[in-house]
Amino acid sequence: MYEAARKHIEAEAKREAEKRAKKLEQKRAWQRNGNDKVYTVGELASEHDVSTRSLRFYEEQGLLNPLRRGRTRFFTQKDRVRLKLVLRGKRLGFSLAEIKEIVLMYDAEPGETGQLKLLINTIAEKRDILEQRQRDLDITLREMQDVEAKCLAQLRQLDQE
Repeated sequence: MYEAARKHIEAEAKREAEKRAKKLEQKRAWQRNGNDKVYTVGELASEHDVSTRSLRFYEEQGLLNPLRRGRTRFFTQKDRVRLKLVLRGKRLGFSLAEIKEIVLMYDAEPGETGQLKLLINTIAEKRDILEQRQRDLDITLREMQDVEAKCLAQLRQLDQE
């Protein structure tokens, strides 16, 4: 029983090693054919601390466009930059639709100029929203301080009675 389990584990490890070697060979072949630096799904995911599922989702949304060789996907430097832009946009609070519009505009007319103008306008809109939220939070905090002060004063009065 133990021997069968050991053989099964060894066979599984060998299959995984062969799979990794095949992907590496595909990547090297792709690069030998004149393609720039390419990244596997795992490399790009670990570099940016995202899941491979996230990369597939961004690909489905048209934000990334990996090269394919069989079932293996290779991401180019352009995809790497796009992923950085997507993640930065998410951190800034942009929706994926807004990010996609900005990112895809780079490749279309009016190109980088239009992309930058759209980005500036989108940032201004987001800033206005955040500043309004900040004003609302300031008002709420002041109201909470007032209520707290009244409660403390009432407690002191009740303690004196």
